[in-house]
Amino acid sequence: MEIAIAPPVGVFARESIAELKKNLRLPQFALPTIITPAVFYALFAIGLAKGSADAAAYSLATFGVFAATGPALFGFGAGVAIERENGLIELKRVSPLPGGAYLTAKLVSAGAMAAIALLLIYALALIGGVRLNAGQWSALVLIHLGSVIPYALIGFAVGMRLSAKGAIAAANALYLGFSILGGLWMPITVLPGWIQHAAWITPSFHLGQLALGTIAMPVSGSIGAHLAALGMITLVAAWSAASGWRRSAA
Repeated sequence: MEIAIAPPVGVFARESIAELKKNLRLPQFALPTIITPAVFYALFAIGLAKGSADAAAYSLATFGVFAATGPALFGFGAGVAIERENGLIELKRVSPLPGGAYLTAKLVSAGAMAAIALLLIYALALIGGVRLNAGQWSALVLIHLGSVIPYALIGFAVGMRLSAKGAIAAANALYLGFSILGGLWMPITVLPGWIQHAAWITPSFHLGQLALGTIAMPVSGSIGAHLAALGMITLVAAWSAASGWRRSAA
């Protein structure tokens, strides 16, 4: 009797769909990461800015990065730590699941959750009078969705090292800390000088500045410097995530 083996692509797709359904069915995960960025954007960019289209556009760039932070940090950080403690990761290691399917599913789910949060912010931005051309919208979407990658790597490194409670606390601290230090809630130039210097070690600052550059807003530093710093941060995060994964298998 022949045993039918599902094509790897089909396995990756089913694993990704299952992961996304799981997260959407957890309101304690889905609601804060999807709703919170939109609420903050409506308050800071539209409410307090008193209808200024320029302020709404500026905040659109930075709050879009903020929207990508939650699903990546909590999905990879807290989610991975909980599944590691419950033995699910070890179960998947010894199963016939193709290598990388688990991580791919996590990344697809985080990207999908971030996309939902971004759609809410984009809709509010249009209501607030933001008008961008097609090229600017395309570049902004690319940067915002791409923000999931470095955050996912950082979250994964945390999730493979800390306990479930520790990872949840760390994800919350990074969620708020990166947002404040990175100048996502207000222009970095209005923050104290030491914060402006500390911002350079955060991926949020560089992603926010790159997003601002795509819509012709003032940028602190050069685009090349931000790309180089972001690349270095991402490489360090990838190394930390990979070493955590290898250590857990030992």
